[in-house]
This record gives sequence, C-alpha cells and structure tokens, in this order.
Amino acid sequence: MKQALLIIDIQNDYFPGGHMELTGMEKAAAQAQQLLKNFRDQGLLAFHVQHLSQRENAHFFIPNTVGAEIHPLVKPEKTEIIICKHYPNSFRETVLHEKLQQSKIEQLIICGAMSQMCIDSTVRAAYDLGYRCIVIHDACATKDLSFNNEYLSADHVQISFMAAIHGIFAEVISLNQYLTRSK
Repeated sequence: MKQALLIIDIQNDYFPGGHMELTGMEKAAAQAQQLLKNFRDQGLLAFHVQHLSQRENAHFFIPNTVGAEIHPLVKPEKTEIIICKHYPNSFRETVLHEKLQQSKIEQLIICGAMSQMCIDSTVRAAYDLGYRCIVIHDACATKDLSFNNEYLSADHVQISFMAAIHGIFAEVISLNQYLTRSK
C-alpha cells in the first residue's frame, strides 16, 4: 500500500513564545522530525500542511508572520509539497486530495496539531475519501480546554480525541510502534 506522511500545522505559533502555545508541542515536533527523517531516508513522500488564517481578528497563523512559518524541526525540503489551508480540515478547499491521487497514495501517516481540531478533522475527511490512516499520537499536540464550566487538561483532550478516531477512522499508534513496523 503506497503511503505518504502528512505533517499538519507544526508552525511556530504553537511553540513556547508563540501566540497559541500548545502543551507538549516541542516533544511532538521532535517525534515528527524523527518520522519525517524516516520517510526521507526511505524516499517516501511527505506533505507539509500550513494553516494561514483568513479570519478577522485572528491572533495566530497570520500570513507573512514568523508565527505562521513551519517550524525548523520539520522544515520542508524543496522536493516536499506544502499545502496551504484555511480551515481545520486539510482537504477543504486545498489541492491535497488531488496531489495524493496523482501520487496514487492509499495510506496516510498523520501527525501534528491540534489533535482536537486539524488532526481530527483531517483524519475524518481522509477516511471519507477512502484513505487508510495511521495517526502517530506522540507526534501530535493539543491544549487544555474547558466546556460548560468543566476543565479538561491537554492530556485528557489528547486521550479523548485519539480514542475517538482510533478503530474506525484511523489506527492510532506511537512513533516507536510505527518505526518498528516500517523496518
């Protein structure tokens, strides 16, 4: 099964000092860097998804700012494709599906941020389009959330969203599990 790596929104604004710092982003990006190296070493395709906000009053991922740039840990090489998106779903109003079809990709290995937004939305859309997905959970990051006066730590948000997509929409595994399989 022909596969490609999809690195979603590993951008400067999600890191310490950025405008939307996520819990564990540095660790997730380091894991994504190892995953990217593995794909590069095998000569496999890697797609970088970069969110550029078009919302009025947006405070992060503002076009033409350092915060919107892809983080140096996963900086794309010239041969790697950058997909620009404006919505959580990486397929919505982008050329991602077209590029994947041109390359005859059937399986996506997915990592990045935020687990409860762009990872979740993209995985579900990919499933609907017929792709088989593997999400590398320890190469994904999120943040604390609250709803209806209830607080959820980033750890609980991460577990909840990984549990929700695991099984039907994707197989959710660790980087180590993936690398052990890909040998």
